[in-house]
Amino acid sequence: MRGTGAGKVRVKTAKGRTAQSTRWLERQLNDPYVRRAKAEGWRSRAAFKLIELDEKFHFVKGSRAVVDLGVAPGGWAQVVRKLCPKAKVVGIDLLPTDPIPGVTLFQMDFMDDSAPALLAEALGDAPDLVISDMAANTVGHAATDHLRTMGLVEAAAMFAVENLRKGGTFVAKVFAGGTDADLLAILKRHFTTIKHAKPPASRKGSVEWYVVAQGFKGRPEEG
Repeated sequence: MRGTGAGKVRVKTAKGRTAQSTRWLERQLNDPYVRRAKAEGWRSRAAFKLIELDEKFHFVKGSRAVVDLGVAPGGWAQVVRKLCPKAKVVGIDLLPTDPIPGVTLFQMDFMDDSAPALLAEALGDAPDLVISDMAANTVGHAATDHLRTMGLVEAAAMFAVENLRKGGTFVAKVFAGGTDADLLAILKRHFTTIKHAKPPASRKGSVEWYVVAQGFKGRPEEG
């Protein structure tokens, strides 16, 4: 590993390291958001995505109960706790997440039939914010990867519709092209405003976008 005249770090290909992993490591070492995250104590550069989305749409501050789907490594939950120190936060992920003060964590598959009830029970109150940075593990086939991730987004949206407090917000990662038509129709039926955004912290070459659905209309039984 060495620096260049322009200050950019170059990574030499080491034995046992693929060209792809070398490129990933080089990108990480030269990513200003990665450096900022480390300097400011965030667990991942993804924290800045939520910060930037909130700066544009103003949905985090004032939240009292929050569900974080795909919480690992915990950057989004950190942001929520910093902006809303008194908020109750529950997170879930297949991957382990180091403890975060004030956050209840579950290491399990959100698609498990028992997961939604566990999250709702742990929160103990209707959430006013459901955030999801979940994405399916990629297999390298664009159409398949898109369908798998959108399946997660749809499950997250249904959880939001079934649990959110009236007036609440749902934020989720989607792919370029935005939300699928069927899911978009569901969101439009249940929320007053639907916006798509790509925060500056998303890498330029990334296909990820985020859908921000605000103003949950409530469920029929709530009147």
